[in-house]
Amino acid sequence: MRAEAGTAAPAGAVQARPLAGLRYLVVSVLLFGGIWPITKDALDQGASPLWFALNRAGMAALVSAAVLLALGRLRLPGRADWPAVTAIGLLQLGSFFTLTHLALDYVPAGRTAILCNVTVFWLIPLSVLVLGERVSGRQWAAAGVGLSGVLALMAPWSLQASLAMLPGYALLLGASLAWSLAILATRRFPPARPVLELLPWCFAIGALLIAPLALLRAPEGGIPSAALWQAVFVGAVAAPIGTWATIEAGRRLSGLLASLGFLAIPAVGVLLSNLWLGEALGWDIVLGGALIAASVWLAARG
Repeated sequence: MRAEAGTAAPAGAVQARPLAGLRYLVVSVLLFGGIWPITKDALDQGASPLWFALNRAGMAALVSAAVLLALGRLRLPGRADWPAVTAIGLLQLGSFFTLTHLALDYVPAGRTAILCNVTVFWLIPLSVLVLGERVSGRQWAAAGVGLSGVLALMAPWSLQASLAMLPGYALLLGASLAWSLAILATRRFPPARPVLELLPWCFAIGALLIAPLALLRAPEGGIPSAALWQAVFVGAVAAPIGTWATIEAGRRLSGLLASLGFLAIPAVGVLLSNLWLGEALGWDIVLGGALIAASVWLAARG
């Protein structure tokens, strides 16, 4: 979950503790950047994609609930919170986890790390159509540059490889669309309480969406012992702690600095996929990643 779903801090808080914000940003980048090569490795060890996604959501719900309970902050969402909780749970967590984990059967982890974070070219037109927002020429340019980056990553000049990965690309674009819709929903119906206190319920709703899909698609599936450490790390550490760190970084840093900082997440994913999984770092990945980074920078500049 990225900072768009968090709550903004007063301007003074951003200025007062930038170092703390950068620390949270580093934690977010390392955990979320490492999720995709670790997940890909788990699938290579025999874990079923949707069962691994279910473990990620379910374990994160339990861990975040336990932390809030220890802090005395675990409470049911109020009426004003439920639209955002439902949108985040169904779209940004349940749908996103489902589609991205299935995509890893087709697309390497490095490309997944980049493509699943592409929300710019969805958010710009949807903000106009759904929220009636005014969008500047620079933001429309950002959407176009982001789309160019996606096309570069799909490598249409390598037809055979591109066709083989086409189902994965479609799944990842659907995942980024679901994420974008969740962002729009939280803008339209902002929760009354901090998103951090709503995370157990968001993750639980995501798990409830994934569970029947996992049973239908892979009734005999699961997570073998060879992939247990990956499941525990992603579910109990990366998902809840990474989400918390992302929200806190978004609260403490300026919007531009946070947006640019989160670009390091796919960069870390690509680097780890190259060093650990041996995935090739071709010029198309470099070009596509650079174009998507430029699109986020343009959008952040407004």
